[in-house]
Amino acid sequence: MFQQTVNSCNFKGIVYLTITHTAPDKGVKGETPVTYVRVEYNGTTLGDSSKTDVSSSGTVIYNFTTSFDYNPDGPNSLDDIAHKPIFLTVIEVLPKEKRQKDEKTVALGQAVVDLLPLLQGKCSFETTVPLHAAPGSPMENFSPCSYLQCALEVAVSVQESLLSAAQLSGGNLLRVTLEAAYSVPDAFIPTGPQQNYMVSLQVPTAGEKEYPLLFKNGVLKLGGEKEPLPRPKKWPISNILAPGAQSIPDSFIVGGSYEDEDGELNKTEDREFRIQAESIKKRIVWDVERRCYLEPAAVLNLQKHIAESRYWPVEITRVPVVTSTKGKSSKADKGDDDGQISFHGVAYVNVVPLLYPGVKRIRGAFRVVAYQVCEVFEKTKCLLSVFRDLGHQINLTKLGATSAGINSPHSRAVASRNQKEDKVREKDGQRKVGAKEKLRHSTEVPGPCPQYTEAGTFLVMEIELDKALVPKRLPEELAARCVKEMIPPRPQFPCRTAGAKKAVKDYHSQITSIAGAILDEYHELFGKQVTDGAMIDHQTLEEQKCQLNYELNRSGKYFAFKEQLKHSVVKIVREKYLKTTAFNNLEQLQAFQSELYVYLVDQMHIALNQVGRHPDTAAPTLPTFASCEQLRLFAHEAEVTGDYELASLYYQQRVARDRQNIQYWLDYGAFCLLIEEDIKAQECFREALSLNPSHLYSLLLCGIAAVIMEHYEEAEIFFEDSSCLEPSSILAWTLLGLFYDIQDNDIRVEMAFHEANKLLQARLTKEKTIIEAAEGGGKCYSLSLHPWYYMCIPVCSDEGGLWPFPIEKPGCLHTSPIVSSKTGVWLSMAHSGIVKPMCCFSFQFVHRALAHELLCLQGGPSCDYYLVLAQTHMLKKNFPKAEECLQEAIQIDYLNPNVWAQKGHLCYLSGNLSEAKECYERTISFVTDAAEMHFVYLRLGSIYLEEKEYDKAKQIYLLACKKSASCLTWLGVGIACYRLKEMGEAEEALSEANALNNNNAEVWAYLALVCMKVSAQPARYYSIKCDNDLLQEIHEVQQIVGFGNPSF
Repeated sequence: MFQQTVNSCNFKGIVYLTITHTAPDKGVKGETPVTYVRVEYNGTTLGDSSKTDVSSSGTVIYNFTTSFDYNPDGPNSLDDIAHKPIFLTVIEVLPKEKRQKDEKTVALGQAVVDLLPLLQGKCSFETTVPLHAAPGSPMENFSPCSYLQCALEVAVSVQESLLSAAQLSGGNLLRVTLEAAYSVPDAFIPTGPQQNYMVSLQVPTAGEKEYPLLFKNGVLKLGGEKEPLPRPKKWPISNILAPGAQSIPDSFIVGGSYEDEDGELNKTEDREFRIQAESIKKRIVWDVERRCYLEPAAVLNLQKHIAESRYWPVEITRVPVVTSTKGKSSKADKGDDDGQISFHGVAYVNVVPLLYPGVKRIRGAFRVVAYQVCEVFEKTKCLLSVFRDLGHQINLTKLGATSAGINSPHSRAVASRNQKEDKVREKDGQRKVGAKEKLRHSTEVPGPCPQYTEAGTFLVMEIELDKALVPKRLPEELAARCVKEMIPPRPQFPCRTAGAKKAVKDYHSQITSIAGAILDEYHELFGKQVTDGAMIDHQTLEEQKCQLNYELNRSGKYFAFKEQLKHSVVKIVREKYLKTTAFNNLEQLQAFQSELYVYLVDQMHIALNQVGRHPDTAAPTLPTFASCEQLRLFAHEAEVTGDYELASLYYQQRVARDRQNIQYWLDYGAFCLLIEEDIKAQECFREALSLNPSHLYSLLLCGIAAVIMEHYEEAEIFFEDSSCLEPSSILAWTLLGLFYDIQDNDIRVEMAFHEANKLLQARLTKEKTIIEAAEGGGKCYSLSLHPWYYMCIPVCSDEGGLWPFPIEKPGCLHTSPIVSSKTGVWLSMAHSGIVKPMCCFSFQFVHRALAHELLCLQGGPSCDYYLVLAQTHMLKKNFPKAEECLQEAIQIDYLNPNVWAQKGHLCYLSGNLSEAKECYERTISFVTDAAEMHFVYLRLGSIYLEEKEYDKAKQIYLLACKKSASCLTWLGVGIACYRLKEMGEAEEALSEANALNNNNAEVWAYLALVCMKVSAQPARYYSIKCDNDLLQEIHEVQQIVGFGNPSF
């Protein structure tokens, strides 16, 4: 039990050992064996247990207790406890032979006890550790079953936790695993002088200095086979007695796919080289894990170091093993270590992913290059080299019983052995600082180090932390603590009126309606007889009944009444009688029909008896001509024409029809962003989010609204929540990265964009075969499979920009270009956007996305890049710049209909109608439609009307009506027909336009013209709000037909 001495701030530990192990019934000499246990820690023998006979059952109980001192600032520090285990060696005492004075012993086996639980806050733990056979031990001859039963039971305890609460919460445990160096230079051969292959890296500490980790004794292996997986990791301790004890319990190298690694050689084109290097070529194998405990201050310094310098230099070299003889001092003893170093290389390990939220582990392959001072300093800001500058401290050539950890980060005794060495190091440090500029420009490298590059050498290593440096919010935590708090409480969904009661009520209403229609028909036939007041006899009533039946059947009204009643009867059968399947036999059908007939007749009498008692004075419901999809189109048209009041009305109508539809709220909110009503937009997005807290696009739009209102903390919560709920969404990760880019958080920008690109490449690889099969190897501008294209389609606004047109039925109206393998996630993000580009915040998103795309492009900007850039210039009314971009896009892809459509919009807005007509005609002549054809048709039709090409205008407008009919398309058809003197078709087209929107003044004006010319009736239903030229034309027609101006 570790006991604390408060005065000296030291801990005294006692290890209790209750050991049971399986041993042979007879010893080496054939007698009952006598054994004891020797306990060693950190190179010191803690004690031996008493010698105990092995029982007949093959077990022995030692009940041995020992202890060692723990000192935070000296030997046996926290770092030592982290990476140095307790060694338990079971030793057999051999019987004395004749004339033998001293006892002889032989080591049977060795076990290791990992003290890591003490650094996890535990005060005590018990474990059973296997006993590994020592070389030459009788245990080597045990059967596998008996060998597995050889174990030791150990109990470890301390009086108080070694770590304080602050250390438990703020400290961390760093694990560095060096697996192997593959494809090493040909000069590395197993014959000749013995070499020690070493790797080192420096880890930040709580102070300003860094301490080095050294991995020695790499094993050079020839190629021929791949290293097995999984394989155990080894302790960073040399001279371990039992070979099996070198392995760390429950710690293995498991490998993984190359694509999931964080290193440099993880691309598809590197796969073949990796396979050959790891199976055929020579390699140096360590398989060593070095643990390092980091104090809270060291953790902060580690974060700061990674943020300032993203690369860690991992040095590699080989040193000849030199044995010094008595009376002679070797060159290494004199401190001249530089002459002993050869093949000095370095690998640059990118540790920035450790600053990604939730990331605790990085593993990969890292290329080894020649160690050059200027390059190392430029990439890592590190001047000191472990092998070159600190060689006299670590005694590279004196291997002995050294460990893989050199200096403890908490041990002043090991870091400063004496005052003389401190002075030497201080002097050396001053010399290096004084020669800093000289070293930075130095390019000379001792030894044939360029051979690393020629051989393609790379290190495979792993860096892991117990706790992530940057915690990641859990999805449950985000949803429970943040998002719900910002959304107002919503009532439960109202119960819908349905079931049998509503079915009967509908049946009653249909009976009442039909009865009223029959009465109207009766009054039309026999109303005069009823008004005369004469008595009608029974025979006359029968005749009237027969004549009424005849008229109803002759006119088809009887059949219409039956069809009107059929739906309500079906609802009664389903809701009242719960009959939804066919009957098994005819008897059941007849019985059900009889029962249903009686019930329907009774309900009919009830409904008829109510007629006249309770007259229905409610206003009749007007038929709805426009669907929700049409309302969306009408709203978009109103935006393009600048009639925001009408557009707002259409959006509100959509929401009023179905307040539970999330898409309706998002569309209305996006429109509010367009007209800069940010608060109302935020309310719409949060209303959508309240309907479904896990809806991805609602979260993203809430985040965008929060950024517009400069609520950056809320925005971060929404964006992070979206990436947690949909980790496979490229759009979510891209928007998160762009948000961090706006915040200048470079580390998280790299994290988010790396994840987005990874998902994009995986998706493109998966879709490549399908797309090639569908396209036949040619270009296609059909609907994209990417998620952002399913959410929104870029549609040209009045200024020629993009507007997110949500798809409710993919492929019903629009198409958009497929993202090719050359198009990065940035351009896709800019091309799709989920807010209207006219708002200033979206400009930030698009510009940043385009900037990243330009950096990532290979072979120059693409056609899509220039197209999106042109659209942004058009939004800013910078038409010359937009024209330059479109010219570049046309040169790259001359057959792209989207480019010609956009150029047509540019010319139309610039007033160059002749060139706009040519561009639009070219666009509609392509076999494949552009991304948005609706406004191409509308604007081309308006140009034809302006140039009095009415036949072409009629055809274009009819095409628009066929694809997506609206008031404006039918109005165009009506105007063209009117000018062509086709008054019948003009009246039908204008009537359809009026049915879709009865508030359009121009529609009423042309209806007035048609009516005056066709029927010569006074036109009293036109609006004076229409165009002055149109009003003047109406006045002229009135004068021709002889009617005055009814507006006075």
